[in-house]
This record gives sequence, C-alpha cells and structure tokens, in this order.
Amino acid sequence: MIAAALSETMTTRRGGKVRRSIAETFAGVRSRGGIALMPFIPAGYPDLATTEACLPALEVAGASLIEVGFPFSDPIADGPVVQESFTVALSKRLRIADVFEMVRRARSAVSIPLVSMVSYSIVYRFGVERFVSMAREAGFDGLILPDLPPPEAQAICDRVRAGGLDTTLLVAPTTTPDRRAEIARLSSGFVYYLSVSGITGERDQLPRDLADNVRQLKGLTDRPVCVGFGISKPAHVAQLRDVADGAIMGSALVKRMKGRLNDGPAALAAEVGALTRELLSGVI
Repeated sequence: MIAAALSETMTTRRGGKVRRSIAETFAGVRSRGGIALMPFIPAGYPDLATTEACLPALEVAGASLIEVGFPFSDPIADGPVVQESFTVALSKRLRIADVFEMVRRARSAVSIPLVSMVSYSIVYRFGVERFVSMAREAGFDGLILPDLPPPEAQAICDRVRAGGLDTTLLVAPTTTPDRRAEIARLSSGFVYYLSVSGITGERDQLPRDLADNVRQLKGLTDRPVCVGFGISKPAHVAQLRDVADGAIMGSALVKRMKGRLNDGPAALAAEVGALTRELLSGVI
C-alpha cells in the first residue's frame, strides 16, 4: 500500500531526468485544460532498436503517456494491424526480459509515464511478483491488464499495486453499471474505456453515445478516464477534449510505421512523432 501511494504522489529522478507519475501527469494536463494523448507502440516492432528510438520521440512530439504493448500470440481485442505487428515481433523470438532491458535503456531519456499493455496470461506464467518487480525496475509506471475481469482481478491488482505499479482495467460499452463501478475501483492509474465493442482499428467517426458513456463512467470514479479503439484523427482527439482525460491511439500509429519498416529506427521514430503532433494539432 505504501509503494502504491508513493507511485501516485511523487516524482522520481533516475538517470538525471525527473519522471512524472501517472497521477501528476493527468493533473498537469487537466490544469491546462487539455487532454492527454497516449500512443500505443508494440514492443519489438519491427525490432527493439526502433521501439527504443520511438519512446523519446513520442514524448518530444507531445505525448503525455506511452502504452507499450507486449506481443501476444492470441488476440484479445487486437485488430489485424496490431496483431500483425505482434506476429512480426514474436517471429524474432522476443523475450519479456528483452523488453524490460530495452525500456531500462530508454528510460533516462523519457520523463513521461510508461504503461505496459500485457495479457494477464503472460504475467501469470512469468510470475506476478517477478513481472511487477522487473517492470518497475525497468521504468514502467503501470500495467493495463485487458483480460483480467473482476472479481478475480481484486487479488491481482492488490499485488500489482503493492509492488509499486498502478493498475488499469478495461470498460466496454456493454459493461453493466455495477461492473463499471467495480472496474473503476480496481483501476488506480486510469480507467480504459473502449469506444466500441469489438477490436482495435481506425474508424472514420466515434460513436454517438461515446460522450454520454464516458460522463456516466466519470460519475463513478475520481480516476482519469481514457478512451481507446478508433482514435486516428485530430478531430477525434478534439472531440474527446471536453469529455475524457485521455485519448489512446494505436492502430493508426502501427499502420504509419508499417509503411516505412525498412527505413530504420530513426526514420520510424520521426514518423510516429509526426503522427503524434498531427493528432494533437486540433487541441493545441
């Protein structure tokens, strides 16, 4: 409990760079009347050198947090674009320890929070305490566990927070009010709201009932609420500015990377940075 409290209220200094906690990050964005943009980047796509180069580039471009996806062979809600990136990474025999080591190397150049999107089955096989300890030591601030439902999530979330990381669970449009409240209670970092039921992927328009659903969810918790699935245009981020605390962008970024896979880490880092600035252009 002490470690979890510290992770919410204190900045840390590692490698000479002041790091902001998840809570501090959202508070700062809120005080400026903005919205936090959280790009999703698949670890190891097309290689770890590219991921390492992209992390500081995303911060420089204006990202408030970064979601790092641990490749998984069985899709949970990943659309074809993200799943293909995972397949590429796994084909190179990517290991969990490799991802942690990459984040550790990059962390001195990144001050914004890093959150891991990871299937609970990976965490379970690796060992919960071992995974949390290595993730925190590498420089992660929280875990997003997309396949960990309540009430089973209670004990796991307690162990994650005791290890010093924040927890985030997912709420779908079809989630009942009682279950939404329970998921919000178990999420110490932020609540991840899915704009649609289904899989990830770019969409032309966000659902008409999105704003009402997010407001209803925010009425159940004082935690930040971030919206993902389908965020791919500046207009989407602008639309969410007065509704949600954060916008999560994934498939659009991976698709942009796919067009330049042979150009090397520096070019890919520049590409994801350009997309991040583009999406923020409507709210700056």
